[in-house]
Amino acid sequence: MTENSTPSEWRAATRLLHAGEERTPYGETSEALFLTSGFVYDSAEQAEATFLGDVQHYQYSRISNPTVAALERRLANLEGAEDCVTTSTGMGAVSSALLAQVRAGERVVASRALFGSCHWIVAELLPRYGVETVFVDGADLSAWAEALSKPTSAVLLESPSNPMLDILDIRAVCDLAHKARAIVVVDNVFATPLYQKPLELGADVVVYSCTKHIDGQGRTLGGAVLGRKEWLDDVLRPFVRNTGNTLSPFNAWVMLKSLETLSLRVNAMTANAGKVADFLASAPQILRVFYPGRADHPQHELAMKQMSAGSTLVAFEVADGKEGAFAFMDALKLISISNNLGDARSLVTHPATTTHHKIGPEERARLGITDGVIRFSVGLEDAEDLIDDLRRGLSAVAAR
Repeated sequence: MTENSTPSEWRAATRLLHAGEERTPYGETSEALFLTSGFVYDSAEQAEATFLGDVQHYQYSRISNPTVAALERRLANLEGAEDCVTTSTGMGAVSSALLAQVRAGERVVASRALFGSCHWIVAELLPRYGVETVFVDGADLSAWAEALSKPTSAVLLESPSNPMLDILDIRAVCDLAHKARAIVVVDNVFATPLYQKPLELGADVVVYSCTKHIDGQGRTLGGAVLGRKEWLDDVLRPFVRNTGNTLSPFNAWVMLKSLETLSLRVNAMTANAGKVADFLASAPQILRVFYPGRADHPQHELAMKQMSAGSTLVAFEVADGKEGAFAFMDALKLISISNNLGDARSLVTHPATTTHHKIGPEERARLGITDGVIRFSVGLEDAEDLIDDLRRGLSAVAAR
C-alpha cells in the first residue's frame, strides 16, 4: 500500500478529501474497506517480529486495521494532532481517555457543565475506583484555581458545553491545569474540528463523538481521541487494545466518506443556526436564546476568540416550562425530536427529560437547564422552512 504525504499548505476542505490517503496496488479512487478480523504473515519469523514491534505489519483488527488507520490519519491531520486513536463510540473516547490516565488515589477536576453520560463518569464511575473527583463552575477561573491548587491527574471540560453552550476559557484552564501536572481533555464536539483547535489553546487531548458532525447523517457510532503520539502510544493505546473499545472498519469507512463533505455540511448548518437563532430571539414566547455567534451570548467575545464561527447548536428557553417546551416540540412537523445532534436533519430535544435527566433537578438548576430549555441541532434544510416550522411551535405555546 502507498500512503500519500499531505502538503502543509492544504486547507481544511482539501485535507478532508486527501489527507493521509493510502491506496492498495489496485489504485482505487475511494478508500478501500478492509472487513477482516485478522491478517496473515509471510513466515513465523515475521509474526514474531510483528509482536515484538520490530516490523510494521497488521495483526488483528482490534489492534489496528488499514481502514481505521486511514480515518485516524485524516482526523489527526485535520485537528493538527500528532496522532489519533478511534473508539467504538464517543463515550468510549471520553471514558478511555480518563480511565487510561487516572489511578486510585489521584484526582480529576471537571467542569460542571458536561453531557449527562460524561457527568456520570466523573460523579459516579471514577469514585468507585478510588479516584477523587471535583466539579467546578466552568466560567469561574478562581474556582478552577482553587480546585487545581493540588496535584491533579486529569481535567475534563466541554466548550461550548452541552446543552447550554457555555464557553470556557480553554487556554486559562490549561495554564492552571498544567501547574497541577494534569493533562487537559477537551470535548470539542459542539465546536467541531473546523471551528476550534483546543490543542492550539493548550489542551493535551481532544475527544470527539464521531457519531455527530463527523458522520453527521445518523448512520454510525464512533469516537476519537487525539493528542501527542507518546501519550497515545504509552497510555491510551494499551488500554483501548486490551479492553476492546475499538472502532469497526465499516464505521470507519463510512466516516471517511462523511469527512469529504464535513466542511460543506457544517458551514451550511452554521449559517442556518445563525438565522434561526435570530428568529427565535425575536419571538415573545422565547425567554432566552443561547448561540455563541450572537452578540448577546454572555461569552460571545471569548467564543469568537477561541472559535471561528458559532457552529450548529442553539439552545433556547420556552415560556411555561416543561408544558410549553413539550407543546412547542409536539407542534413541529419538519424538525424531529431526537437526542442526537450534528445531523444533516434538524433535531430538537428536551435536556431536562432526556440527555440530562439523570443528573437531577438541583444540578440542572445550577447549570441553567430549566424545564423550558430546548436544545436545537440545526440541519441542512432551507432556513425559511425551518423558521416556518418553528412558527408552528411558537403558535402552540401562544395558544396555551
